[in-house]
Amino acid sequence: MADDNPKTDLHRYLQAARETLLWKLDRLREYDVRRPLTPTGTNLLGLVKHLAGVEAGYFGASFARPFAEPLPWFDDGAELNADMWATAEESREQIVDLYRRVWAHADTTIDTLPLDAAATVPWWPPDRRDTTLHRILVHVVAETNRHAGHADIVRELIDGEVGLRKDNSNLPARDAAWWESYRLRLERAARDAAERA
Repeated sequence: MADDNPKTDLHRYLQAARETLLWKLDRLREYDVRRPLTPTGTNLLGLVKHLAGVEAGYFGASFARPFAEPLPWFDDGAELNADMWATAEESREQIVDLYRRVWAHADTTIDTLPLDAAATVPWWPPDRRDTTLHRILVHVVAETNRHAGHADIVRELIDGEVGLRKDNSNLPARDAAWWESYRLRLERAARDAAERA
């Protein structure tokens, strides 16, 4: 039976994106969860660390309910992009456990407050910084899904594994030969279009 409660609906989408993000780490070597696979350094464990900070800020500080643990990558003087990668000293388990603790803190905010609860996001422009739980939920659902999409691409680059969720690839069931043929067809179409331009 469908739930007509918008907060429950948004929370469900957020939780699904959280779980998808963590699933992208499954069965990978330590190197693979950390290695940068884009020119800007995007990596799986960094995405998890980043989203822990995102939720701590939006569902904690914005509601005057700061997350109790320090997140040193937010300190004044912290290295630029320190939230986008894990140091050699930060274990996968530490980052994943931190994310789960942050999302438990966020869930308390979500469960306790009504959608119209007032929030102030200090890092937003002054004309938009006063907002509501509803707007923050929409924002964080969108941001988490965006980064889960990044994680899906990074995981595909590592070992070819793809999928929307653990139980649903959301892709046609085809073998590797079919996918290679498909990719080559797209490559030919791109080259043909470039020659016509």
